[in-house]
Amino acid sequence: MADDIDDLLDEVETKFCTKERAVRGSKSRPARRKTEEDDLDQVVNDICGDIEYIDTVSDKSTSKVRSNREEKIIRPKCFPVYIGGSSCPQGVGNSFTKSTCDKLRCTDCDFRVVSFDNYAWHPNVDYLFLRNHVPDFQKLQAKLVKKNGSRAYCCQCRSTSVAELIELKDPTLKWVCGKH
Repeated sequence: MADDIDDLLDEVETKFCTKERAVRGSKSRPARRKTEEDDLDQVVNDICGDIEYIDTVSDKSTSKVRSNREEKIIRPKCFPVYIGGSSCPQGVGNSFTKSTCDKLRCTDCDFRVVSFDNYAWHPNVDYLFLRNHVPDFQKLQAKLVKKNGSRAYCCQCRSTSVAELIELKDPTLKWVCGKH
């Protein structure tokens, strides 16, 4: 099939391209056809040739991958995801550090989750209130109650208040780490 396409391209080139370009193109074109083995070699070279090295930067907890084309930063995700009160440290959380994630994102409304230290949500917070006022703290203050040690979390569709460190297992809260 690849040979048929090459033949068709050659035919189109000879019929529709200018003679100067066709002559120049035929001189630079190799005589042999590409094989499936050449294609596989090219794919392997693309994959293996791109990555020169992986350098882990421990102080920023990110990994940098340098490639021939561009520099990519691999950002870590929290697993499992923890939320907690204002006394709990924020950052990249895992089963060892147990830090609360400060880059939460809701998969239902696709908005970033905001948090407020030393506040808790009033019991009558509803969807419409959150939808209209998140992330404006001035407007959200109407339903926030001052409570030391607590942290109020919300996106545009859900809210919760937490006083101590817990793993995020509540099925109603569809929050995930948005990478650090």
